[in-house]
Amino acid sequence: MAGLRLGPLLRYADGSCATVWVETSGLCTAEVRCADGARGAADTFSVAGHHYALVPVDGLTPGTATEYEVLLDGASVWPPPDSRFPPSVIATPTDDDGMRVAFGSCRWAAPPAGGKDPVGPDALDTLSARVAADPEGARPDVLLLLGDQVYADEVSDATRRWIADRRGLDRPPGDQVADYEEYTRLYDESWLDPEVRWLLSTVPSCMIFDDHDVVDDWNTSAAWLADMRATDWWQERLLSGLMSYWVYQQLGNLSPDELAADPLYAAVRETPDGTAALRAFAARADADPASVRWSYRRDFGRTRVLMVDSRAARVLEEDRRAMLDPDEAAWLREQIMDGRGDGEGPRTGDGPGNGDGPGNGDGDGDSPGDGPADGDTGAGRGAYDHLLIGTSLPWLLPHLVHDVEAWNSAMCGGERGARWARLGERIRRGADLEHWSAFPSSFDALGDLIAEAATGPGAPATVSVLSGDVHHAYVAEPSWPGRAPDARVAQLTCSPVHNSVPLSIRLGFRFGWSAPARALGRRIARHGRCAPPAVSWRRTGGPWFGNQIMTLTLRGRSARLRLEQARANRDGTNVLRMITDRELA
Repeated sequence: MAGLRLGPLLRYADGSCATVWVETSGLCTAEVRCADGARGAADTFSVAGHHYALVPVDGLTPGTATEYEVLLDGASVWPPPDSRFPPSVIATPTDDDGMRVAFGSCRWAAPPAGGKDPVGPDALDTLSARVAADPEGARPDVLLLLGDQVYADEVSDATRRWIADRRGLDRPPGDQVADYEEYTRLYDESWLDPEVRWLLSTVPSCMIFDDHDVVDDWNTSAAWLADMRATDWWQERLLSGLMSYWVYQQLGNLSPDELAADPLYAAVRETPDGTAALRAFAARADADPASVRWSYRRDFGRTRVLMVDSRAARVLEEDRRAMLDPDEAAWLREQIMDGRGDGEGPRTGDGPGNGDGPGNGDGDGDSPGDGPADGDTGAGRGAYDHLLIGTSLPWLLPHLVHDVEAWNSAMCGGERGARWARLGERIRRGADLEHWSAFPSSFDALGDLIAEAATGPGAPATVSVLSGDVHHAYVAEPSWPGRAPDARVAQLTCSPVHNSVPLSIRLGFRFGWSAPARALGRRIARHGRCAPPAVSWRRTGGPWFGNQIMTLTLRGRSARLRLEQARANRDGTNVLRMITDRELA
């Protein structure tokens, strides 16, 4: 009889349906039964000797929270009979309830209970404990995990010992993850954490990768990629990373309708062993990154979330370097402008950007793109009140860091000749200079798109760029010369959820925001003959350092931001301590 190996994870959830992801110990039929009668079932599929199911649950009632259980071949496996946590639920909030969006990035797996934690309390563990202690109280409606969900290149001591026993450490990649089986170990270590396992079973989640999900500085440059491809271990590492990401993270990001239309999902489920089909997909994604889209859109009532791939979708050739390939950039624009409510957009058709996807143009106003049938979305309001752009890498950085990255991009592009280009590449890799500001044309293009989205009669109340990566938290607000957006625009950066914050990072980023650093950055940019950015910005909060999580509370056209850090009490318990709580709109 199959058992529950990992999960359940509550992934997609809207007013009437949800998906629940599980990994099992063998082939079986996985079933989810809710206390209100809603249910769903799916047969497992197999990849590399592991068995998974993504169970669609239909018939949910909007505005309710219903307990659920998971059964494998009819036998109940969740919740465990000895669970110390409240029952897992599937909640379907309505627009009237408002929306709480918690987000963060960079979670190194916490040690087992009772073990010494070298990087301090885990913010996700601590959030879980608080929600479990007051299950009827305020809880996130969705959790956005913005990259580095696992660390393939920085494993724990326990995983290092396991790898040593499995294949030894004397050949590259040594104590880093080498293949699919070793990736499954990372997910086990991270998601079997009891607090995190329960939290992910009861709070829907959206995920996107960053570099450590594959390797530090993934896709920094064309030269970097050529060096990696010359090794005898990189190909297996990359394909395994993409395969495991698709199974463990990407599948749950998609709606039931998107899953039903996904040919890869159908192919994997229709064969006794989906490994070959999934591996071919990953190889195609490696050979032609533009052939695969990892970015996706989720609409939660009148809040639109766009999770943007800022790793695999890059164009790395120096003469046309871009954070997003042209198709990806066009997709992002299309999703932002879909249903903006300027009174001119068509309301019929069959795809995003034309007033239909996922709405249907029937004028009932109940989904994005619907609006009133005549194209007037009512008092100039668009399809959403809040736009959240999730990108693992911050768009707005401390000014010194921005200018150094722009200078470095110019050097690597040959602005000062071949000698500077070689030096620039070494600096780029050594200092991790590969954020949006290291792709100047993409930085400006994103700024122009945000300004356009934030301006005019269909503008939302807020546009927030949600990011992580840089192991601290801050708020930065942009402005555009000669333009006054109608929406409140902010860069909201929050990391790490659970990782170290070296003194060098603390000192560097504190200095990076200062006036002397800004003056220094301008001088460096002049050496690179860098054009000034089309947008200016100022830090309005932070920098804050620690294991932390941010929460946006969205109600109507109002928005409130809260940052909390995990702290240890003297009695050994952990608590989330409020660092800032402020209105955004």
